[in-house]
Amino acid sequence: MLDSNLKSKINKLWDRFWSSGLSNPITAIEQMSYLLFMKKLEDEDDKRQQESDFTGGKYKSIFKGKEDCKWSVWSIKPAEEILDHVRDKVFPFMRNIGDENYKDYMKGANFGLPTASLLIEAVNIINDMHIKEQNQDTQGDLYEYLLSELQTSGKNGQFRTPRHIINLMVDLANPEIGDKILDPACGTAGFLVNAYNHILDANRKQSVSILTPSKKKILDESSIYGYDIDETMTRIALMNLMMHGIKKPNVRRQNTLSGNYTEENMYDVVLANPPFKGSLNEAEISDRFRIKTTKTELLFLELMFMTLAPSGRCAVIVPEGVLFGNSNAHKAIRQMLLKKCRLDAVISMPSGVFKPYAGVSTAILFFTKGEPTKEVFFYKMESDGFSLDDKRTFIDGRGDIPDILQRFENRLKEKPLDRKKKYFLVPIKEIEEKEFDLSISKYRDIEYEEVKYEKPEVLKKQILELESEIIKGLKDLDI
Repeated sequence: MLDSNLKSKINKLWDRFWSSGLSNPITAIEQMSYLLFMKKLEDEDDKRQQESDFTGGKYKSIFKGKEDCKWSVWSIKPAEEILDHVRDKVFPFMRNIGDENYKDYMKGANFGLPTASLLIEAVNIINDMHIKEQNQDTQGDLYEYLLSELQTSGKNGQFRTPRHIINLMVDLANPEIGDKILDPACGTAGFLVNAYNHILDANRKQSVSILTPSKKKILDESSIYGYDIDETMTRIALMNLMMHGIKKPNVRRQNTLSGNYTEENMYDVVLANPPFKGSLNEAEISDRFRIKTTKTELLFLELMFMTLAPSGRCAVIVPEGVLFGNSNAHKAIRQMLLKKCRLDAVISMPSGVFKPYAGVSTAILFFTKGEPTKEVFFYKMESDGFSLDDKRTFIDGRGDIPDILQRFENRLKEKPLDRKKKYFLVPIKEIEEKEFDLSISKYRDIEYEEVKYEKPEVLKKQILELESEIIKGLKDLDI
C-alpha cells in the first residue's frame, strides 16, 4: 500500500486536473496515465541500458534518434515550447513504441492537457513521486491508487471493484503459472493485475522470484487476457498492465456478448465483475447463447461457462437477483451452474460494498466447469472491513474475508451444517427442491430472541411517574 506522502501527491495531481477543467474522472485518468507512462519509458530504458552495460550485452535505446522524446529532456523545456513539443512529438512517439496491439489502440488516443502551466505542474508533481526509485510493486500500487479515484458509475452499470474484493476472488480461484486467465469485461484490468501479482507472490522465496525466464515469459506474454467494449477503458487497462510490468498485455476492445467473439473452451481461470445494468438489443447478441434473454448478467454467466476449458474455474460478481429470479432464463442459468459445473461457493455480500457509486446487493459465485454439484458452500458476509455507508471508512480492511477463505478451504473436512451460522453446506437435492434458488435466506435458520414487554398498566404508571417528575422539575426552574 502507498504511504501518505505518495497519496497526497496523487491527490494534488487530481486537484490540478480538476481545477483546469478536466473533471471527467475517466478522461483525467487517461491523461495522467500517459504522463506516468512517459516517465516510466525513460526509467525502464535507463534500467535496461545499465543491465546491458553490466553484462556486456548490447542494447539499443528506444529513444535512439528521438532523444528529445525523453522525459528528462522535454520536461525542462520553457513554458512556451513544452506543450506543443509533447503534443506534436513526444505523444506520437509514445503511441508507436509497443507491439501491434498497443499501437492499434493508441492510434485514436489524444494528448488532452489544455495548458502548458498544467503540464508543467503535473511534471513537477510526478518528479516529486520519485517513481524511478520505487520497486515494481510500489509503482503498481501508485497506479492502483490513481484508479481508485474512478468513482463514476457508467450507464451500463460499470464501476470499479474494490481491491480487497478482487483479492478475495483471486484467492478463491488461485491462478497458477501456466493458467490462461480471462476477464471478458476487464474495465481497468484490476482482476488481471491481481491475478498476475498472485502468481508472482506464489513463486517467491524470501522475496526473490523463483520463476525461470521461460516461465516468466509465459506469464508475461501468454497468460493474461482481457476484453472491454469501451476504447478508453481498453487503453487504461493496457497502461495499467504495462505499469505493473507486463510488457505485452493481451487486452483488446471487444464486445464479448456479440457474434464477433467466438472463443470457447480456452481459459483455465475467469475473473470478472461484468456490467449488469440494463439489457442489450437482441440483434447484438451472439446466436451461440442457449439461454434466451437480453439481461447482461445472465448472458455473461453463460459466456464464462463457454470460454472456460474443462475443469476451468470462475469467480464472478452477480447482482442478488440472479440467485433467486424466477424467470425461465434465471432458472436455466442456475441449473447450468449446478448441473454442468460444480458450484463451489455462493458468497452473499452486504449492499454497501460498492458504495458510494452503487448500493446494489451482490454475491460472488465460484464454480468449476465439467462436473455436477454435490453440495454448495454458502457464506453470509456481514463485513468487508470498511463501513457500509457512503464514506466507506476503513475499519480493518479485512472483515469476514480471512474467515471466508479459511472456512471455504476447510469446508469438506469440517462439513459445516449448522444453519444458524453465517456459513454452511447445502446438498444439491435440497437446492433442486427449491427450484435451484441460491439465495442464502432460503436455507439459513434465523434465531429470534423472545422479547418480553411490560403489561400496559405498568407502562402507563411509568409514563405518569415520568411526566410528574418533568412537571416538578419545570416548577423548580420557575418555568
